[in-house]
Amino acid sequence: MSAMNINKENFQSEVLDAQVPVLLDFWASWCGPCRMVSPIVDEIAQERTDIKVGKVNVDEQPELARKFGVMSIPTLVVMKDGKIVNRSVGARPKDEILGLL
Repeated sequence: MSAMNINKENFQSEVLDAQVPVLLDFWASWCGPCRMVSPIVDEIAQERTDIKVGKVNVDEQPELARKFGVMSIPTLVVMKDGKIVNRSVGARPKDEILGLL
């Protein structure tokens, strides 16, 4: 499965109501480190069928960015049962991102 675009319209159904852990990537197109992390997040989405992977464009979804207290990007957030269980700020290698799960 590929990473899905998360917005305020689908946040409840795709993230809060998810039956599996959700990895959220808060990013922006102008962010260099985000462009480094994005292909890794896409790769994880393809490889891991036991989780959901979503991307939140902070320029298009400022309400969600505020709700999660995103001050720097990329920010990766892991949600389980509608709650934040892990988060990381800044570019990370794949093994560290997988370690968040």
